[in-house]
Amino acid sequence: MASAPHGFIAPLPPIPCYRRFPSSAVSMVASLSPRTAIAEIQKSGVIACLRADNGTLAMEAARAALEGGVSVLEVMMPTPDVLMVIEALQLEFPFSIIGAGTVLNTDDARKAVIAGAKFLTSPATVMEILREVEGSEVLYVPGVMTPTEVLCAYDAGSKMVKVYPATILGGAKYISALKRPFPHIPMLASQGISIDSVGPYLDAGTAAVVLSDAIFDREAMRRGDFNAISKLASLAISEAAQAGRN
Repeated sequence: MASAPHGFIAPLPPIPCYRRFPSSAVSMVASLSPRTAIAEIQKSGVIACLRADNGTLAMEAARAALEGGVSVLEVMMPTPDVLMVIEALQLEFPFSIIGAGTVLNTDDARKAVIAGAKFLTSPATVMEILREVEGSEVLYVPGVMTPTEVLCAYDAGSKMVKVYPATILGGAKYISALKRPFPHIPMLASQGISIDSVGPYLDAGTAAVVLSDAIFDREAMRRGDFNAISKLASLAISEAAQAGRN
């Protein structure tokens, strides 16, 4: 599919109001089972996490990261025009896995899915979202901190969890400790992770790391230096590819 002109954001059609995630809502976009989504996330080892001041900047920065080799990218819900950005990215990069981050309620979750998000993440566990996605073709990754939260989220139906804030909790060593009792639960690591930490996190058993400023460098975003963003994305993917995945 030919790329849209830079700065172009496709209009988002009216969003239906659903009380739950009906199959019709999921079928509006190319469905991706949670199992397949997890496999693609693990294969990549990196999720690029984007937040921008406006929709046009978000589109340009996302393009740069995806063209730099990123295959899994989430746009944070506080980003202006986030739904239009998700839809436009999904249309322009149909073979990439585009998700929504910082999803804090079921209303935003529904809208993100209908816009085309293939997965949803939160910094905490939102039980209402877990209940909503039950039985649907939507991967929801709740945020957890402690072993108790990991197990509670898993028992409630979560197929993958996001350890947040990973760096403050102890980094790769903390993930390694969590994986000992829970080797069967795929875990993301998020918050303050640098590109040179990608390998240690993956070697510790992390399914993938969530990189925000490490790829979408604040100064590069401010200047609109998308070439720098593309290079950072390429470097992050290279680091993930070289990890031993112990």
